[in-house]
Amino acid sequence: MSASPPPIAVLHLDESCLGNGRDGATPGGAAGLIEIRTKSGIERRDFFIHAPDTTNNRMALAGAIAALQLLAGKGRRLRVRIISDSEYLVKGMGEWVPGWIARGWKRKGGSVENLELWQTLVMSAGKHEVRWSWVRGHQGHAKNEYANDLAVKAATEQITSAGIVESGFPEWLAEKRKRGLYVDYDPDAAFAEDERAARGERAADQPRHS
Repeated sequence: MSASPPPIAVLHLDESCLGNGRDGATPGGAAGLIEIRTKSGIERRDFFIHAPDTTNNRMALAGAIAALQLLAGKGRRLRVRIISDSEYLVKGMGEWVPGWIARGWKRKGGSVENLELWQTLVMSAGKHEVRWSWVRGHQGHAKNEYANDLAVKAATEQITSAGIVESGFPEWLAEKRKRGLYVDYDPDAAFAEDERAARGERAADQPRHS
C-alpha cells in the first residue's frame, strides 16, 4: 500500500529593508503567512524575523530559510508552495541554482553573491517538496500585502517571532474591509486554488496578478 502524500502548506512570504542601498546600517525584516488545511479547517499562522543590517535580497533568502526550517520541525515533510514577490528568490530557486550547483556553486561570471544563504536555502528546501511561485508585489494581493506589513513591522521594530505564532490575518483583513478593501475577497477559496497548484494541477511558477 503506497504512502499518502505529505500535507500541503502554502506560504506567502515578503521582506523589507529600511533604506536599502543607502549608506549606513539598513535594518531589515522578513515574514510570512503559513496556511495548512486541518480536519477542523484552514489553519493560519505567522512568523517574522529581523536583521540589524542587511539587504532586501538577503532577507528574501533568510525568510524562506526560516519558514522551511520551522515547518520541518520534528522531521515533518510537507508539500510546500512558496509565493513571493521576490524575483531574486523565485528565479534563483527555479532557474539559477541548478546551474550554479552544476558548476560547483559558481556563476558563469564568477562567484555567487550570498552563497552561504543560497546553500542553506537549498538544504532547507530539500526537507520538503517545494514549488516556487512569483506574485507581483504591491498590487492588492491580500496575503502578500499582509506578509509585507509583517515584514515592515519586523524591520521597523527589530523583532523576531517565537517560532510559528498565531496569525493576525483575520483581524488585518477585517480592518481592511472596514475601509472598503478586499470586500469580495475569499481567503479560503484563494487557499483552495493554491492547494491545487501545490498538487501540480495548474502551473505554479507563473506570475500571479490580482
